[in-house]
Amino acid sequence: MEIFLIAVAVGALFGLILALVARSRARQREAGVAKPERGLRARPIPTRPEPAAPPRKPAAPPRPAPPRAPPRAEGLGVRIRALFAGKRATDEEWVRLEDLLVRADVGPGASARLVQRVRERYEDGSDPAVLMAEEVASALGGDSTLHLIPGELTVIMVVGVNGAGKTTTIGKLAAYLTGQGLRVGLANSDTFRAAAGEQLTVWAGRAGAHIVTQTRGADPGAVAFDAVGSAKARGDDVLIVDTAGRLHTRQPLMAELAKVKRVLEKAAGDVQEVLLVIDATTGQNGIAQAREFTNSVPLTGVALTKLDGTAKGGIVLAVRDEIGVPVKLVGLGEGLHDLQPFDPEAFADNLLAG
Repeated sequence: MEIFLIAVAVGALFGLILALVARSRARQREAGVAKPERGLRARPIPTRPEPAAPPRKPAAPPRPAPPRAPPRAEGLGVRIRALFAGKRATDEEWVRLEDLLVRADVGPGASARLVQRVRERYEDGSDPAVLMAEEVASALGGDSTLHLIPGELTVIMVVGVNGAGKTTTIGKLAAYLTGQGLRVGLANSDTFRAAAGEQLTVWAGRAGAHIVTQTRGADPGAVAFDAVGSAKARGDDVLIVDTAGRLHTRQPLMAELAKVKRVLEKAAGDVQEVLLVIDATTGQNGIAQAREFTNSVPLTGVALTKLDGTAKGGIVLAVRDEIGVPVKLVGLGEGLHDLQPFDPEAFADNLLAG
């Protein structure tokens, strides 16, 4: 009897469990939740894709900002006027004016003398830049012409350090003289530098001048001697002698210059011009160059190159003040005809421009 009762209880419990499970499944079906199959993952409910948005037009790249022009450097004239603008000139202004000239490569000695002359002439209301330009032109005045001997051979010897523009200046000078109807010869006594003869030959062709040259390493004096004989035989009016560019601190090379000059004097009787080529951007080193060159071969003038660049050539005043040699030629560009006779007034205006 007891076993029968236990069996009935177990059966009732099992039936209750089955009823609960059936009721749970019915509720899930009513809620719309599908039972996943055994061993498979529930698949996501497919949805209607949203319409794709039209592609956006690519944005235009930002415009680069226009390049900013570099600040324009104020000219020496502007800075001089600013020292005296709206105030009475005192010792401090005159000291600062002298400093401006020194920084423009005029040199301490020449700067002090120029400032003293302007100070003596200055009055309230005067334009100090105009007064300075007048004093600069006066300091650079005098005989700045080339000494050419009509009817005879004029010998011009050209010297200078490496890179100053010596050979280029010779080519331009030859073009300038042939443009005046003169017969010009060139002597390549620069037998040290490689391709110097080829370079001078090109310039001779451009200028319409005759050239005498020899192989590299030949004696410079011998080339100069032969060139004088050739110029006389051809009836040339001017002979321009190129010499090897050399450092002014090398005494043996400077002594060789003196030897070439002696050979020229023996062959031609005299050397009318000895021109030192100076780069306008050289700064105060130009004074040392001028001093050493004039000790070896007394100079008669200076040819200033690269005056078209940023430098204004204040070094000319320092050289003139140091050794008293006038500027005779200025190079204003790279063209064949960009060499001009020196004009003190135009130079002063350029130096004090702005």
